[in-house]
Amino acid sequence: MYQAWISGTGAAAPERVMTNDDIAKLVDTSDEWIVQRTGISERRVLSDDEVTSDIATAAGRMAIEDAGVDPKDLGAIILGTVSPDTICPSGAVYVQHALGAGTACAFDLNAACTGFVYGITVATSMVQSGLYEHVLVIGAEGLSKFVDWTDRASCILFGDGAGAAVVSRAPEGSTSRIVDNVCEADGESADLIQIPAGGSRRPASPETVEAGEHFLTLNGREVFKFATKAMVDMVETALERNNLKYSDLDLLVPHQVNYRIIETALKKLDIPEEKIYLNLDRYGNTSAASVPIALREAVERERLKRGDLVLLVAFGAGMTWGYNLVRW
Repeated sequence: MYQAWISGTGAAAPERVMTNDDIAKLVDTSDEWIVQRTGISERRVLSDDEVTSDIATAAGRMAIEDAGVDPKDLGAIILGTVSPDTICPSGAVYVQHALGAGTACAFDLNAACTGFVYGITVATSMVQSGLYEHVLVIGAEGLSKFVDWTDRASCILFGDGAGAAVVSRAPEGSTSRIVDNVCEADGESADLIQIPAGGSRRPASPETVEAGEHFLTLNGREVFKFATKAMVDMVETALERNNLKYSDLDLLVPHQVNYRIIETALKKLDIPEEKIYLNLDRYGNTSAASVPIALREAVERERLKRGDLVLLVAFGAGMTWGYNLVRW
């Protein structure tokens, strides 16, 4: 089998910034209240005429340029998202067309906040098997269009953005590679985070619209407990499966969900905060986009260099969770 590595990264976000003070004009909250409970100060929001594929395309273009890959050399485009332009066709086909990626395989992957990690796992298998030499994986969300801006419990959390990575066949003799992937799910907890209507279970109707069932809903208390446990379990599993110690990790890039969740998890992990990359104060929770946006920033800010061992960890609706362990 071939080795797979991440040959390029990219990220993009809407220009519009929505601060906590802006949200305080919509619901009963304040900057102090939001920062204290989430660590979020601001987030990016799509304009009325922007769609998810716009930022997904921008992030994907940056990643393939970073990798030095021609769009027509892509074998597949995987878009991790819960907020595509349309339910049918997939958001990925709009990205494929915009990039000029020929007839590359293109599909959406819905694993919520774990979408990018799931996507990297699928892409790794495609490259290792020899099926494709280059696969573009994007995590992109336009959740502002699915948030109830009168619901204080949810509207303070989410933002829009996109991040991307190219998974390629590693050059012969290269030490850079994707070392290990794990993805899991538990459908018994599917109701903790959901958009209740719009699918075959509850097709769109005047009644579902009236009831606000096309907005994202979440059980904050239960999600907090799940996410904290999932983050700890994934880090410990990655170390155990690969015979590593905490000190072997150079960087941990977690899903940028909520600072209090990450802080709680870190108390159970022997990882100093300086080895964690966080940017949720500026982006909020961008779901499938959060890990790749943070990964791109970590590269740009030289928090990650060739030879480093980085662990990408995510968890989200489904419930889903997983990790990618990467030798950079």
